[in-house]
Amino acid sequence: MNYTLHQLQVFLKITQTKSITKAAEELHLTQPAVSIQLKNLQDQFEIPLTEVIGRQLYVTEFGKEIALAAENIINEVYNINYKTFAFKGVLSGKLKISVVSTGKYVLPYFLSDFMNKNTGIELEMDVTNKLKVVNSLKNNEVDFALVSTVPSGVEVESEVLLTNKLFLVANKNSAFPDVKKTDQFLSNTPLIYREEGSATRIAMEQYLSQQGIEAKMKLQLTSNEAVKQAVIAGLGVSIMPLIGLKNELEHGTIKIISSKKLPIVTNWTLIWLKSKKMSPAATAYLAFIRQEKDRITSEHFSWIDSY
Repeated sequence: MNYTLHQLQVFLKITQTKSITKAAEELHLTQPAVSIQLKNLQDQFEIPLTEVIGRQLYVTEFGKEIALAAENIINEVYNINYKTFAFKGVLSGKLKISVVSTGKYVLPYFLSDFMNKNTGIELEMDVTNKLKVVNSLKNNEVDFALVSTVPSGVEVESEVLLTNKLFLVANKNSAFPDVKKTDQFLSNTPLIYREEGSATRIAMEQYLSQQGIEAKMKLQLTSNEAVKQAVIAGLGVSIMPLIGLKNELEHGTIKIISSKKLPIVTNWTLIWLKSKKMSPAATAYLAFIRQEKDRITSEHFSWIDSY
């Protein structure tokens, strides 16, 4: 047997994602590179690790056993690295955080100083939709999650990082209605939504429902960036988090439309399971957040207060 650690890492990711394409994306590799690593590993076994039926990839029972062994091997390698750092008196370990997609504008600023100071810690940050974030937290797959609304049905503890404001926005050429006529304007203007399950989508739908507004035309896009570009292009208007609009507002490519009962105000909140037994890395990060969050907010997000 001449399989490599890299082959095992690639195969484990394939079994987790059930897809060559998704595995390649998460590993930041090309699809052919992932396929080659899978083939090289498979060539060392007489029993199939995977099979493709139609266009769907399935992991065989034997493949699942190899994946479990691969995960144990990889974890032991990580442990060797962590023990090396610990022996040298350096804080080490893996810090796992799941972040709702718009949170990518927030959390890096609350991580950079900590990671630069603690070079022995390995960061694993998954940026995805709210449903997957909550599921990863429920399944105890991560240390922390960053959300704009704290989920119900899960016992969590929390630390508020930053105010989150959502405004009605349009492109620079839109004719802005009088505040009193905003409801009529929204009823006759294409509205751009995030995907189902998004906290932004939920907030937007709740606002429209409370105002008795029924959209005649809807566009649904799967990321904050896609919605932003659609608004800039004039495809419609949307209710969006301010945090991702700083550059566009400064350059005038997007404008805020004044509307009654807006902005919607929530909080960017770091949450973790109430019963979570934290690793040394997670414990250190939480202590860092509690001590430094006000400074970080003042240095990087004071502009929010002007809106």
